[in-house]
Amino acid sequence: MLARSRVQTPAARALAAWWGIELGPGCHFYGLPMFRRIPESSMRIGANCEFRSARWSNMVGINRPCMLSTMAEGAVLEVGEGCGFSGAVIGCAARIVLGRRVMCGANVTITDTDWHPLDWRTRAEGRTGPVAAVSIGDDVWLGLNCTVLKGVTIGRRTVVGAGSIVSRDLPDGVIAAGAPAVPIRRLASADDPERAVLEFAGQGARP
Repeated sequence: MLARSRVQTPAARALAAWWGIELGPGCHFYGLPMFRRIPESSMRIGANCEFRSARWSNMVGINRPCMLSTMAEGAVLEVGEGCGFSGAVIGCAARIVLGRRVMCGANVTITDTDWHPLDWRTRAEGRTGPVAAVSIGDDVWLGLNCTVLKGVTIGRRTVVGAGSIVSRDLPDGVIAAGAPAVPIRRLASADDPERAVLEFAGQGARP
């Protein structure tokens, strides 16, 4: 796996450069991602991020390569340092910001647009749907097959359960799950990144 990364990382860096994407140092690629940046938009990826696009790169089951795109002039996609992606899709028509060390489980989708309008006449004109910015805080973990929809803010250190659909804001330091995802439990010492112990009833420190 490391041998493949040594070959594919330079190729992915060349691909990012061709699309005019700012890619920080220390990023690693397992399989080639798909990038697309519309002119007059920006895409910035912080240092030490990891992208797993090949099926062999994560045994949890990746069903597609990582795909990061801007979809309109003026769109801004920013990824903080130390983030990890496995077959993640991020489609940005306005503004999507990921903090530091955001972990995206296999096949996560993050988008700030509906991609297509509800009205058939507007679709026929080729216009995209409504857009609203997405913000994901530091140390968030999005589980397998999560979908994050437009207009959502996810607080730092929150964990979102597998298969959830995030269509409303989530606070700092909670476990959330469902469709739509809602907080179901606080994380103990949510302000301390070194402690990831869950708070059970009657146990542990309360936030």
